[in-house]
Amino acid sequence: MTTTTMSVRLPGELSRELDLLAKATKRSKSFCAVEAIKNYVKQEAWQIKAIEEGLEDAENRQLVNHSEVKNWVESWGTNAESRPPQCK
Repeated sequence: MTTTTMSVRLPGELSRELDLLAKATKRSKSFCAVEAIKNYVKQEAWQIKAIEEGLEDAENRQLVNHSEVKNWVESWGTNAESRPPQCK
């Protein structure tokens, strides 16, 4: 695996927290920072993909009426839980 070096400026408190985490987990600060960045990138990539898919659905007029979604969500956990609304 190819790696690259990156310099990052951290606020003092965050740097101290990262140091405490590294010590508690017996890992390096670098390892903890890489794990945090990996998780952040994964989460943001998922969200961007979901937004892009939603925009594509909207462009293709694959939409669900807001009141139908609201009624469905409000039925969750009740004896009358309804089925999810379908795109129209």
